[in-house]
Amino acid sequence: MPDPISWEFAWPYFVAALVFGYLLGSIPFGLIFTRMAGLGDIRKIGSGNIGTTNVLRTGNKAVAAATLLGDGLKGTVAVLVAGSFYGQDMAVVAGLGAFLGHLFPVWLKFKGGKGVATYLGILLGLYWPMFLLAAAIWVGMAFVFRYSSLSALSMTLLTPVLLFLVFQQAQIAELFLLLSVLLWLKHHENIGRLLKGQESKIGATSKPAAETALEPDNGGS
Repeated sequence: MPDPISWEFAWPYFVAALVFGYLLGSIPFGLIFTRMAGLGDIRKIGSGNIGTTNVLRTGNKAVAAATLLGDGLKGTVAVLVAGSFYGQDMAVVAGLGAFLGHLFPVWLKFKGGKGVATYLGILLGLYWPMFLLAAAIWVGMAFVFRYSSLSALSMTLLTPVLLFLVFQQAQIAELFLLLSVLLWLKHHENIGRLLKGQESKIGATSKPAAETALEPDNGGS
């Protein structure tokens, strides 16, 4: 490994960290677990999203929990592995790769989830105190309002601000500012439905697309 100060030789390691994170993040756990459970193709159920909230619409809470754990841990593993070899700089790059992989997985023609669980998983690996606070924000908003998308949007709006102002983690705050922008862009339809009062609430179930049209996504992972 080159001297970490010699940035002209470091770029291959950053590329490797980005690719490693992307490949790990692109594993579609929602699709894999629903098929293993005999629930069919999650892309033909509910909203068609591969994330946790849509998996929950199948009515199988165990599979939804497994999806949440898998989507979160792939972000955590990416940053911990990269960080153990090359430090925080590489961990941050791997975290970005994992998030991009979840949102735009090459295996699914770049149509992935919305990133909430992976966002939290990356946060857990990089700075666990903020993870605990972010998770508390999500749970609190979900408990009060019952909207997964509103909970995610609130959490990701506050996370980079708190990282920078309260915890003074400037580099990590910069990463999560970028991740938050990407997550908000992926939730643009949810934002529109929230403003119109048409967003579906947590726990709503739906039939397969063969029986009924795909429903709006209320902000899955």
